[in-house]
Amino acid sequence: MFVAVVSLALVINGASDIWFSYQAQKALLFRIQRAQAKSAADKISQFLNEVTAGLAWETQLSWSDSSLSEWQLDAVRLLHQVPALSEILQLDPTGQEQFRMSREAPDVVGSHIDHSKDAAFVQAMANKVYYGPVTFIDESQPSMTIAMAGVRPEFGVIVARVDLTFIWDVVSQIQVGKGGQAYVVDDAGRLIAHPDISLVLRKTDMSRLAQVQAARATQSDGSPNEPLQGADVMGRRVLSAYAEVTPPGWLVFADLPLGEAYAPLYDSASRSGILLLAALILALFAGLLLARKMVVPITALHDGAARLGSGDLAHRISIKTGDELEALGSQFNTMAARLQEFYATLEAKVEERTRQLEDANLAKSRFLAAASHDLRQPLHAIGLFVAQLHRRPRAPERGQIVARIEAALAAMNELFSALLDISKLDAGGTTVNVIDFPFAQLLVHAETTFGEAARQKGLSLRIVPSRAWMQSDFILLERIVFNLISNAVRYTSHGGVLVGCRKRGNNLRVEVWDTGAGIPEDQHQKIFGEFYRLGEPDRDRRAGLGLGLAIVDRLCRLLDHPVEVRSVPGKGSVFAVTVPSAPARAANIEPRVRPRNELSLSSGKLVLVIDDDPLVREGMGGILRSWGCHVIAGDTDSNVLKALTGQEQAPDLIISDYHLADGATGPETIERLRSALSAQIPAFLISGDTDSEPLRQAKAKGYYLLHKPVDPMALRAMFNQATRRVQAAIIHSEHTTKN
Repeated sequence: MFVAVVSLALVINGASDIWFSYQAQKALLFRIQRAQAKSAADKISQFLNEVTAGLAWETQLSWSDSSLSEWQLDAVRLLHQVPALSEILQLDPTGQEQFRMSREAPDVVGSHIDHSKDAAFVQAMANKVYYGPVTFIDESQPSMTIAMAGVRPEFGVIVARVDLTFIWDVVSQIQVGKGGQAYVVDDAGRLIAHPDISLVLRKTDMSRLAQVQAARATQSDGSPNEPLQGADVMGRRVLSAYAEVTPPGWLVFADLPLGEAYAPLYDSASRSGILLLAALILALFAGLLLARKMVVPITALHDGAARLGSGDLAHRISIKTGDELEALGSQFNTMAARLQEFYATLEAKVEERTRQLEDANLAKSRFLAAASHDLRQPLHAIGLFVAQLHRRPRAPERGQIVARIEAALAAMNELFSALLDISKLDAGGTTVNVIDFPFAQLLVHAETTFGEAARQKGLSLRIVPSRAWMQSDFILLERIVFNLISNAVRYTSHGGVLVGCRKRGNNLRVEVWDTGAGIPEDQHQKIFGEFYRLGEPDRDRRAGLGLGLAIVDRLCRLLDHPVEVRSVPGKGSVFAVTVPSAPARAANIEPRVRPRNELSLSSGKLVLVIDDDPLVREGMGGILRSWGCHVIAGDTDSNVLKALTGQEQAPDLIISDYHLADGATGPETIERLRSALSAQIPAFLISGDTDSEPLRQAKAKGYYLLHKPVDPMALRAMFNQATRRVQAAIIHSEHTTKN
């Protein structure tokens, strides 16, 4: 009877294990395939978002004959940055084609072809963005049309043709098991991406496949909770999962052959059957020997397991029966030994992690202490200068005090900017845009920026000409080189600074030499730490913040550009950054700063200022009024609209903080003001948040964003940039009227 009960229990247990293993394997496969399809869909959506983001920059300027060169330059840059674009069309507000640029055909200007009835133009003007259906060029190459309307109706529409063969890179990298595959179909079920590109070029229709039909049928109800079953294009039975690509409505499928999907389950079932049969045989013998041989070993096992369970891992179970119970006792002992070893290793790891956290907290404390010290210095000085102003000194002395307050504020702004850069780099908020560019362009910028500072110190700044081309992020590499040159000029008292590059295989070494005091060898690694300054007792602490090389080190690691330093104390130093080279080609190198006469754009302007901090509103209003502006300030859009009642002059500009009271945001407030005033008023944002999310959202909505504290010169430059296009449009209108 006992043997029969044990046998029945073993059979039930084995069958339930097989069933639950089947369900678990099926659920696991579905999660894996769904994740693979979702990942591919996200990458394709990102690909389309990058295309629309590039087109968004093309819609920032209204079309006119005078802006043709700017359109051409922007179009060339866009085709360079987005390889998937094969053709760009600029349509004016009436749908007339004004400009066309293609990778395969010559540029066409002023053809005036009427596209006003095209779906791309009509839908873009109505919905801002239009995603066209997939078409096959020459019945083989998939492509689609994306159109984007300008930020204002008179800016017209940008129409771009996108080569969808670039999606092949996404699906070809997805490995679905050993024999599976991922592919993409459009809303008509046609294949537009597949590891076998020949199937795409043959315009293969996948709508007949069962999984595609089932996905279309369940698409409105959300994705199913289990994989779909069907056959792939080669007729193999497969398990399939899918994810939707928005906004075009495409579907990404991940198929895995049934044989491969359930192979582990079949193997597990075979092993379970063999083990079950062996267990039944053993149960027969166990029933015969139980009375004589089971009681004592089981008691020993029970007591030993209880001691191990209570935490006595040093205890070992001693059973000498020569059968399975002895093996079980040995396994308990092995488990206890492994647990004992694991706990010892875990304690060592906990101690190591604790030490690392203590080191990190200590480094953070040192960083905050140094930052606090350098922030307190100018704050302390400002407090003393303000106290001097309270006694109402004479005009000459008052001017000196104000100049010193401005110098202290400049020091604080410089430190805040450096801390913001450090924070963005550590938080991963800095994006990299790698392009090919001539090194000579960066050298021209360096000479323009540092030439006068070097001459004022009596130093020679020598820029070695170069025809080399580099492959990097121009802005980030420029920041690296500028920080190195700035340090060289700052810490060199006589002699000069030399900047150039050398060829090293497939790379270029950008080198900055100086004849300064040099750096001891034991300081070469320390100088790249935050707030680290060389211990020169007679050096003015205001000469540097100790953050320039820390930013250089982070940027070099972000770009994967190794940085090296060699120095001889008393003779000078050389910093070298290794950058990949690029094929050279012809280029026009222009100075970064070109003097030009600009119109005074601020006088008489009506500016709306929205900020929930009264001091900020007062300070912003004061400086704007000093520029000749009329200012209406408030903490919400409703208060600003109330203050506008009775005003005959329409607002010329909106300046808003990003985070406002009661969870409101600057972009939302600007849109409500524009809607209430029925005008697309120029606007930009200011934020004290160092997180990358506000910057990303501001860019997505087409707003510029400045980080607090904002230098008045930077505020003036952004003011002029935001109002320049409106002023230019007014001047053009007046000129047209006179003629």
